[in-house]
Amino acid sequence: MACMKLGSKSDAFQRQGQAWFCTSGLPSDITVEVGEMSFHLHKFPLLSRSGVMEKLIAEASEEEDENSIIRLPEVPGGAKTFELVAKFCYGVKLELTASNVVHLRCAADHLEMTEDYGEGNLITQTETFLNHVVLRNWKDSLKALQTCDDDILPYADKLNITKRCIDSLASKASTDPNLFGWPMVEHGPMQSPGGSVLWNGISTGARPKNSSSDWWYEDASTLNLSLYKRLISAMESRGIRHEIIAGSLASYAKMYLPGLNRRGQGAASTDSSSRLVALGAPASEEEQRNLLEEIERLLPMQKGLVSTKFLFGLLKTAMILKADSSCLSSLEKRIGMQLDQATLENLLMPNFSHSMETLYNVDCVQRIVEHFLAMDQMISGGGASPGGSVDDSQLIIGSPSLTPITMVAKLIDGYLAEVAPDVNLKLPKFQALAAAVPEYARPLDDGLYRAIDIYLKSHPWLAESDREQLCRLMDCQKLSLEACTHAAQNERLPLRIVVQVLFFEQLQLRTSIAGCFLVSENLDGSRQLMRSGLAGAAAGSGEGGGGGWASAVRENQVLKVGMDNMRMRVSELEKECSTMRQEIEKLGGRPTKPAVSAPTSSSLSAWGSMSKKLGFRMKSQMCSAQEGSVSNNQTPSNSGSGKMEKAKQRRPKHKNKLAP
Repeated sequence: MACMKLGSKSDAFQRQGQAWFCTSGLPSDITVEVGEMSFHLHKFPLLSRSGVMEKLIAEASEEEDENSIIRLPEVPGGAKTFELVAKFCYGVKLELTASNVVHLRCAADHLEMTEDYGEGNLITQTETFLNHVVLRNWKDSLKALQTCDDDILPYADKLNITKRCIDSLASKASTDPNLFGWPMVEHGPMQSPGGSVLWNGISTGARPKNSSSDWWYEDASTLNLSLYKRLISAMESRGIRHEIIAGSLASYAKMYLPGLNRRGQGAASTDSSSRLVALGAPASEEEQRNLLEEIERLLPMQKGLVSTKFLFGLLKTAMILKADSSCLSSLEKRIGMQLDQATLENLLMPNFSHSMETLYNVDCVQRIVEHFLAMDQMISGGGASPGGSVDDSQLIIGSPSLTPITMVAKLIDGYLAEVAPDVNLKLPKFQALAAAVPEYARPLDDGLYRAIDIYLKSHPWLAESDREQLCRLMDCQKLSLEACTHAAQNERLPLRIVVQVLFFEQLQLRTSIAGCFLVSENLDGSRQLMRSGLAGAAAGSGEGGGGGWASAVRENQVLKVGMDNMRMRVSELEKECSTMRQEIEKLGGRPTKPAVSAPTSSSLSAWGSMSKKLGFRMKSQMCSAQEGSVSNNQTPSNSGSGKMEKAKQRRPKHKNKLAP
């Protein structure tokens, strides 16, 4: 820390209890009382430097007291600062530093220590030190500003000292730190092999400082809230980027809000607590609540300036501290703007309300999702129709307009699966959160199906109508084959949903087979070309030249065998479906719309017995080779086409009656 030496005489002041005495050999003729401290001094050194002391001594002399008493109750800095003022008046050696210059400057102005009362008076000395030393250095400016506490702040503001210190810090924060103060380098020739900073080739022992844009965060966090707010405002007026300002605010909040550091353990947590105490961290909940609300108001309203994890931490802390509703609502909107960057752990916020209806705060998550959807619709500019549908060309997962909302849909499905086991979670809340995500945001409904299944398992008392209403949230056409296989055997699902799953699973199999047929036709058309190419390659390359073509032919033959097995599996599925229809017709007559009619108790029992009779099971491995191999004297393409013709003849005419 820089300093400036004043005076030349040796120290002649001694303290005895609550009194200071000047041992100059002459008895004191004036007593100055500053607070609870008494200074037994001499008149001439004081009145020769201070206009106020000259007036007060003159008034006291009129009373013709041998030892006049002067009271100074409002000296800036109190008795400690007046001690330095008295030493200056006596010419005793003292040092001006960044820690005492503000108090001495304010006290000198209060006591009218101008050049009219002696050349090089205290006002001139302190101003020179402030302007030419303190304000030109980051650490000294910061230290001087830290001394502007509540007692001295009115005097410092009057003399424009606070503003000058803040402007100095703001200008340096917006400048490359390598351009001022002690050399601040991260790597380079000024760093010794041991890692310490080199100054003129000599190791100083100091560690190099990071020259990134956040180098000043920790220093600024040592200021009290009122000064820190003024510093941030000054930086914003100088055009410092919002992300830098937001980073500093996040650092300040982590410094003074213990709730943001609750995950710290061991020594790190102890060090953080001791640092908070040393810096005078807010002790009461009210002080922490006021600090959090101020931090939230200072944060720029822009996406991505701070991490989503930090915003969730602020929101949880605000709930614990019972911040006002406007603060909570603003934090929810900020999180909603960047919900696609959140994780499942962030969303699992405990319910801090007195009612404790649910384990997690589902209502808050739903509001956050609504903010995200509103922001996404605003940004997309009406990419989706008012009804919630989009063009087929927009249903690409990699589409820039749908990627964030697809990520949010996956996140919410995972959140629903986590909160579903809560027995206190009511069905309307679960349905409302699941339905908040638009249908086009989910490429597959497997995650939603998993959450619904967990909810049904944890709430076995739900009525059949409620189960059907809950299952309508998912689209059976958007279930994968694995999910369809699980759903077809799921006893917790209503019968109507199981029938829909079976129908759409069969539809997916047919679509897959149709695609394989197209591939088979292309292979048949290119087989002759491959054979001619193989013969030409064998003739031109010798014995080893046709190895690649032979391998390709073998792979195509294996593929043909797999396709034949798939055709056989489709035929078996069609037979099973036909048998199921016949059993249903025998039990209760042919239903007009089986997909939408309500099942009776007799049909439910019949369905169970029929499932056991048929040995009902679904397999997702369609293309695996099974049940024997193709004989050598039988052409795969001919046998496959013949079986397919038989399968088409056995196909029922009214297959659409199973559609939901």
